[in-house]
Amino acid sequence: MADINKLKIKIFADGADLKHIQDLYKKEYIKGFTTNPTLMRQAGVSDYRKFAMEVLREVPDRPVSFEVFADDIPTMQSQAFEIASWGGNVIVKIPITNTKGESTANLVRHLSDKGVVCNVTAMFTLSQVKDIIEVINSDTPAILSIFAGRIADTGVDPVPIMREAVKIASVKPKAEILWASPRELLNIFQADEIGCQIITVTPDVLKKLLGVGKDLALFSLETVSMFYNDAKTSGYTIDIK
Repeated sequence: MADINKLKIKIFADGADLKHIQDLYKKEYIKGFTTNPTLMRQAGVSDYRKFAMEVLREVPDRPVSFEVFADDIPTMQSQAFEIASWGGNVIVKIPITNTKGESTANLVRHLSDKGVVCNVTAMFTLSQVKDIIEVINSDTPAILSIFAGRIADTGVDPVPIMREAVKIASVKPKAEILWASPRELLNIFQADEIGCQIITVTPDVLKKLLGVGKDLALFSLETVSMFYNDAKTSGYTIDIK
């Protein structure tokens, strides 16, 4: 039976709602936080720096990832150094390429050599994993975020890819593989089983933690009761002839 207390993997909360971040910071099992420009836009964030400073006031002692949003490599670099200066617990998210498909591997190499902790994001392939593992400095921690959920959305089983990514990254002990974009609670246990060090989880999936270890027979009965009560409340009838 699944047991959340036996997990080795670190759960990072993914989102940009400040109230959710405040609430989740109170949970000991939340080991870090991640966000991105899309989540921030969806949450109505209009001032990037102001939002980041608000988050860091609420989360002073756990890793928080903020992403660069420039599209040319030199400006990405400038933004990365600026973001890194915001706090000792800040991790800088760097997309694996820009929108033109140009690799950011050399940028990651430079930042890693300078001691900037990078979260290389939007990774989908093992070749991308190999490229980044080759360039990161062995003395600098790094996170490789592989979008397992989006891989699954294409009909491809992400588990073999993630398992191989963990193996590839093992040559750099300070590099951690992050299972990104999980689609269901089970993904936490899958990621843990294959040795991923981190998984990002959205609030809607985190809510399902309450169901971990639940008796399935009881769950079945509750589901039947839900169907019955909803039909009764709706006043449905069937005329029997």
